[in-house]
Amino acid sequence: MQTGTHLDREHCVRAVQSKDARFDGWFFTAVLTTRIYCRPSCPAVPPKPENMTFYPSAAACQQAGFRACKRCRPDTSPGSPEWNRRADLVARAMRLIADGVVDREGVPGLAARLGYSARQVERQLLAELGAGPLALARAQRAQTARLLIETTPLPMAEIAFAAGFSSIRAFNDTVREVFALSPSELRARVPDSGAGTPGVLTLRLPFRAPLNPSNLFGHLAATAVPGVEEWLPDCLSGVDGAPTGAYRRTLRLPYGHGIAALAPRPDHIVCRLTLSDLRDLTVAISRCRRLLDLDADPVAVDDRLRADPLLAPLVGRGPGRRVPRTVDEAEFAVRAVLGQQVSTAAARTHAARLVTAHGKPLDDPEGGLTHLFPSPEALADVDPGTLAMPRTRRATLTTLVRRLADGELHLGADADWAQARARLLALPGFGPWTVDVIAMRALGDPDAFLATDLGVRRAAKELGLPSTPAALTARAESWRPWRAYAVQYLWATDSHPINVLPA
Repeated sequence: MQTGTHLDREHCVRAVQSKDARFDGWFFTAVLTTRIYCRPSCPAVPPKPENMTFYPSAAACQQAGFRACKRCRPDTSPGSPEWNRRADLVARAMRLIADGVVDREGVPGLAARLGYSARQVERQLLAELGAGPLALARAQRAQTARLLIETTPLPMAEIAFAAGFSSIRAFNDTVREVFALSPSELRARVPDSGAGTPGVLTLRLPFRAPLNPSNLFGHLAATAVPGVEEWLPDCLSGVDGAPTGAYRRTLRLPYGHGIAALAPRPDHIVCRLTLSDLRDLTVAISRCRRLLDLDADPVAVDDRLRADPLLAPLVGRGPGRRVPRTVDEAEFAVRAVLGQQVSTAAARTHAARLVTAHGKPLDDPEGGLTHLFPSPEALADVDPGTLAMPRTRRATLTTLVRRLADGELHLGADADWAQARARLLALPGFGPWTVDVIAMRALGDPDAFLATDLGVRRAAKELGLPSTPAALTARAESWRPWRAYAVQYLWATDSHPINVLPA
């Protein structure tokens, strides 16, 4: 399957005829006779091949005059894995659009963050996705609007502005055009849409199967910083209505703050968001998806790793491992430094002290979350003498937060991975492990590889793989571009989180 606008028609037709859900989000099928667009796995009878045409984005379908299928709801497909796999201009732009930058700062703001002109960004997106940044952002607003219409009792005017529309008229016109229903007709299709608590939304986050939840939620629970994260038993309802546990954490968002509760189900992730400002809904969803690596293509990853006969048994025992990522890149970088050369418990203790002393307090009636993790700006003003850690690590931490606060170091969705790595390596106290774990968890590089990690090396030795960093790196060449996922499988053979982490 080729990417961009050069879709392989034969492969696309085959995927639609077999209703292959693996390709949901990779491309969209537009039916010429009905003027409807669908996901490849749509349960309806597939159209004749001569009546199919294919687009790389929902926005391109909408621009061509097609409306979303009411049966398969293509706008709720998992996102394309391409944008988490690549670090070029288009991928960085798509990550920023998903984070709501166009709605907040417009196309000029998007271009400025990327370091290109607005015309260059427009041209690149049109060439690969068949739609420019405004059309892509509009499609995202339509999806957010439908979610609010169907899951909240909010008045339509509030929904319009919460979804990012500049006017009620634009909201009404877009909903009618995309879904072939007015906002009130869309709400009438969901009988219980009037129920719920203001500011609290429960939704489903789709993913491509398989997904190994123990890898994701076990790691997040084991490394949770008290006050910012927690595993709360009996938090969300399960399939049979009985309460089940959920990972919960606080979120710093553009317009306010929030709390996310996330729990795995066989075919989706339950996500309950409590937001101080509903304009943050799109951003919160995007960051939760990124945290859990839900847009990954596990079949492609596992097929590549399974080709190594020594890794194949690990993949076979627990396929679908994801890379636990982060909702806040700066937060993770700080935590990576706190985790240098100490146990996981000690790293959590150091982080909890920072949170209590410098984080912004918030209320959590449902659990034990107390603070937002402190921002780089707040930590830049901390007296180093108050930090209970060795002097060299204090210098590492204070240098990092100053670089983050003044903008010299950028780790956000639009970060250039190679540039960020080089700037991290130039900081005092930053060795290969710290840089690679930040690349893997914060930057989202799927090929980041922790060759110096003690747990990875121990697991490699148990499997008969080379255990020295240089030899292991050479062996891992065949695992590219998915070496970060290989790390997850290797950690599964060892008692992870690792007790002692190098710099």
